[in-house]
Amino acid sequence: MKDVPSFLKGADWVGVHFALNIFIATTILWLVLRLAAGLAPIWALSSIIAASDPNVKQATRTFWGRIINALLGCITGMVFLLLGGTSDWKLPTSLAVTVLLSVYVVRVPVMWRQAPITAALIIAAGLTHHTRLTAAEVGLRRVGEVMLGCIVGLVVSWLASKVWPLPEPTDHAATKG
Repeated sequence: MKDVPSFLKGADWVGVHFALNIFIATTILWLVLRLAAGLAPIWALSSIIAASDPNVKQATRTFWGRIINALLGCITGMVFLLLGGTSDWKLPTSLAVTVLLSVYVVRVPVMWRQAPITAALIIAAGLTHHTRLTAAEVGLRRVGEVMLGCIVGLVVSWLASKVWPLPEPTDHAATKG
């Protein structure tokens, strides 16, 4: 321990573990989407970060919350996109309805914000494309990228926990803020 820099003495490696998870998951996703589908994985990157966690139990909770709320947002967004007309009120109304459904019907509080974010992705596609069919296609592709990001983030977190398991937290670590 004499040669170890002082800032590394007694350090936990959670941050390094998390950074490595993000690096590996981002690389995999970038290669898969860029090489296999010719897409830039911009929409999937936030999902990787949200679904990656050095603690696999937390990563799993986030994954399921994100998936369930993303599906709700996708369905709500598609309904408003296809049936909502051309009103300027379509976006704020669809987001508010999505939040209400997420909070009071679906009731999966982990990643509640994902539902309106996903609905916004779908509706935004409708605002930037001239036909509803093109908008629906673009919106669904974006949601698919988000879902793929969640899956890659969870799988990498799980694999990393098998290859490099984190030590069980001590009472001292649990009381740190």
